[in-house]
Amino acid sequence: MRRFPLRTLLLMLVALIAFGRLWCVTHQDVTSAAPPERPPARAAASPAAPVTLGSPDCLALERALDAALRAPEVPSILDDARARLKACAQPTARACELGPALNARAPFSQGVDTPLRGLLATLCEQCPGPVNPCAQRVGQALLDATVGRAPEVPELLWNLEHAGPGTAGACDTLVRLGLAPAAQAEVALPATVLPLLEGLAPRCQGAGLLPVSVLRAAALQQGDKVPTLRTLVSAPRVETEPVKPDQLTGAQPGFQAFDGDENTRVAVSNASKTSRWAADGALRAGYAPTLKHLVGVRVRAKGAGTLRAIVRTPKGVGLGDPEGGFSFVNPTVCRYQGTGAWESCVLTVPQVDVDAVSVFPESADGQLAELEILGVR
Repeated sequence: MRRFPLRTLLLMLVALIAFGRLWCVTHQDVTSAAPPERPPARAAASPAAPVTLGSPDCLALERALDAALRAPEVPSILDDARARLKACAQPTARACELGPALNARAPFSQGVDTPLRGLLATLCEQCPGPVNPCAQRVGQALLDATVGRAPEVPELLWNLEHAGPGTAGACDTLVRLGLAPAAQAEVALPATVLPLLEGLAPRCQGAGLLPVSVLRAAALQQGDKVPTLRTLVSAPRVETEPVKPDQLTGAQPGFQAFDGDENTRVAVSNASKTSRWAADGALRAGYAPTLKHLVGVRVRAKGAGTLRAIVRTPKGVGLGDPEGGFSFVNPTVCRYQGTGAWESCVLTVPQVDVDAVSVFPESADGQLAELEILGVR
């Protein structure tokens, strides 16, 4: 019989021991590897707990709406859908997702009194904001309008009027995609956006969902093109006076534009265009705190140019000032000819929450002799 060398026997023994240990690790008692027991129901109710699928009444609503879509001519099925809607205070996401199908089967052009349109109205009035079909319809129309697609304003107004919990979100979209661009000096706004603003803004304003600063800036920038917006803005008459700025940045020596001496001048056309040009222009007259009201300006200059108000807006609305950490729009408040004589601009829509007034020269030899900013701190 062949005898193995001692070294080989030792290696075999080590391999056998290693195999035994591996077997023990992989074949532990099932109870020792079992996951811990679930905590009691009360302890499990944490922020990470899964969302419930809905009450029995709301789950039944999904089936009832689906049946109504399949057989809208059967009165009993429509009655059942109405009853289920009444019983379900907050429809599930799946039920709300049936809104576009209801709209397709009962388009606005066929009237608002059809049974399926009535179901859609009630559904929208109860669906949560993030999944509200009427609010989503308004948001999509605003996106379409920004690329030039003409909106059906009466239909969208119907959707906004029935958006229920989604009204705030729909109006916020109107502000971000409509009002804020309309309030910016250098934005080429598609003509399809203004009819939406004119048609939907009164509803949002009535609900107190339009920021005053953005509304006023848009009404000023667009002027006679938005008569309805201009009717929405009203301000009490206030006593104003020239208010000297707290900070001056840009062309130097900037203080000479506010020293009361018409013989001193600032060469604003020599200022370089930096990354902050949209907010600062060639010369920025800043206020801290912001002006409560800006009602007009007087300017004496050589060479044409424009003055813009830097109006603070809610976070994320309009342009962003990364250094200042705030958002703003920049409507034009004055276009001056620069004849060397005094020129006055009275704002047709007074501005509020004004962070600064910035100078934007339009001639190669522009010089600013004096600038008076009429407002109230």
